[in-house]
Amino acid sequence: MRSTRNIIQAARSFKTCFVDFFKSLSKTDDLLSHRFTHNSFGKYDIVKPWSVSEKADVPVYIPQPSYSQTSVPKDGPEIPEIKDAYQIECMRDSCKLASYILHQVNPLIKPGITTDSLDKQVHDMIIGNGAYPSPLNYRGFPKSICTSVNNVACHGIPDNRPLQDGDILNVDITVYLNGYHGDCSAMFQVGEVDSEGKRLIAITKLCLKEAVRICKPNEHLYNIGNVIEEIADKHNLNVIPVCLGHGIGTYFHGAPDIFHFANDYSGRMQSGMTFTIEPILSQGSTQLEILEDGWTACTVDNSRTAQFEHTILITDDGHEVLTL
Repeated sequence: MRSTRNIIQAARSFKTCFVDFFKSLSKTDDLLSHRFTHNSFGKYDIVKPWSVSEKADVPVYIPQPSYSQTSVPKDGPEIPEIKDAYQIECMRDSCKLASYILHQVNPLIKPGITTDSLDKQVHDMIIGNGAYPSPLNYRGFPKSICTSVNNVACHGIPDNRPLQDGDILNVDITVYLNGYHGDCSAMFQVGEVDSEGKRLIAITKLCLKEAVRICKPNEHLYNIGNVIEEIADKHNLNVIPVCLGHGIGTYFHGAPDIFHFANDYSGRMQSGMTFTIEPILSQGSTQLEILEDGWTACTVDNSRTAQFEHTILITDDGHEVLTL
């Protein structure tokens, strides 16, 4: 096991950077470039941001989180919240909707569709079900979902780039329903994806499955990361350490922090906790750069990444995956 103090500090700094630092979205022509690569990582487009349309509206009758107008969320708890029966039922409802929406995405994805179009369709589904798309205006994020394509590791902003045959992308959906957030994400393949892209997706999905499997009361939180990194190492893939899972409830992000790499971070799971597990695996570098939009995080070597996410409830005798 590696020494974790510096990594944990970096992860927390990276998390703070994402939620506290962002700039006005650039729509300049120099962002409209992309190129094709065929190297040891596979055959795929290297993605840079394209232009982004205006932020969508949410009807006033939809209950909205505190940041929907101000862009500034209330702080989540500093210690993990233990939810009561009522809170758990509310979480079940929000997570069930998030999962339902995510399952509607696959038929929409095909070569030529833009992630902006995908965002609009998902936005309409969410508000059509009486919920608010949680990412919208969270710390200024301009869209209702995150779409991270190929070398974009996380927090990709939907834009007018048409999806290309061979792309892989993560779609991250969080909804705010009846005062509670439900959060999940999955990988999708566009047309014919090369074998290395398919392998990356499969191993990342396995990492999440095996990490969820160990969840139960009194289990060390650090074993989530231990399981994930062991599987990634076995398959010659790398865990991006600065991207964390998190506690969730009436707040979008709160304690506990969930580290996806091998670590000795303190804390144990307790019945009534709800949190996300959302590992990101890379074919190459674990280092990311944040682009000028303040959100889009890309691998520094343009290697592809994959991510899957579930919201988990710790129960008296094990766990419940709320976003199945």
